[in-house]
Amino acid sequence: MIIDKDKKAVETIKAVCEDFTELSYSVIKENQEVALNTILKKKPEVIFINIDSTEINFLEFLFELSQYSEYQPFFVALSTSKEKAFDSYKYNFSDFLLKPLNELSIRKSLLKYQKKHQFDEIETICLKSYKDYQYLNIEDILYLKADNNTTDFHMANGRIIRAYKTLKIFENLLPQTFLRIHKSYIINIHCISRIHYGKSVCIINNEHKIPFTKTFITNIDLINQVLLKNTMLTLN
Repeated sequence: MIIDKDKKAVETIKAVCEDFTELSYSVIKENQEVALNTILKKKPEVIFINIDSTEINFLEFLFELSQYSEYQPFFVALSTSKEKAFDSYKYNFSDFLLKPLNELSIRKSLLKYQKKHQFDEIETICLKSYKDYQYLNIEDILYLKADNNTTDFHMANGRIIRAYKTLKIFENLLPQTFLRIHKSYIINIHCISRIHYGKSVCIINNEHKIPFTKTFITNIDLINQVLLKNTMLTLN
């Protein structure tokens, strides 16, 4: 997530993020309430933030974040002043970048984050019902389908496992390789074998036809962008 109204800085960060196929990004304005609400809602892993902003009280902002959320994002402070490096240290930020930004400094920051978290990848998800704990391998999940207030997990081995929570809950819990493409579906992007824009469907494992809607077309475009980066493209 990028919180900065400096268009040049934003474009430089976005350009480097394009080289990291596993990353998706969003840009929001420098507004304390909007920023806090978006972070609590989307739980971004990396946040580039302009600490020169006069629209954010950082002590108050970080206090509220720690009060209402258990997770700690990787904060990267952006500033035009070297003196602000001390502030970023005081706020316990993970990194500090001096403007004007360059690609190398941003790339180093993202690699620093990856190195720090390379052993923290989520491999399983636990579905808990009373005293019953069921563990699912993330990579074996093809897609999730909403069924009223429950969610069905469709697995690679053909099993369908029901969880007694809404799809929205899992949308916020699963890794970023799972994206919502329909009000009733979340898919594992690693299992996609075809995206058909004309018919508005994604094919999972050459077998399951999952519809997508215009509401989530941004996610479809993002999936297509990520998959194309590691694919040899041929035109018929």
